[in-house]
Amino acid sequence: MAAQFEISKRGNGEFQFVLKAGNGQVILTSEGYAAKASCSNGIESVRKNSQDAARYDRKTASNGKLYFNLTATNGQVVGTSQMYSDESGRENGIDSVTKNAPGAAIDDTTA
Repeated sequence: MAAQFEISKRGNGEFQFVLKAGNGQVILTSEGYAAKASCSNGIESVRKNSQDAARYDRKTASNGKLYFNLTATNGQVVGTSQMYSDESGRENGIDSVTKNAPGAAIDDTTA
């Protein structure tokens, strides 16, 4: 399976996307969007910003787990990673987003 963005609808009616690696693992999750068009714009933002190392904001959660946010040029978070137990896992996640996002197909499960 190739990497893909999957658009879905949350229980509250908002649209969101996840970026899945070729193995089906979720590597990036978006915020909720009121409109599907905004969700699609978020995907395009991930495609573009994933290629800029400065757009990856490395974070530590309150429980000590590591994660990252991918930000747009305006500083807005366009995607958040899963939690990682160590820095090498987080760096592998960033590498995976960098590699997979530009060419990932879109699977709209709401259509």
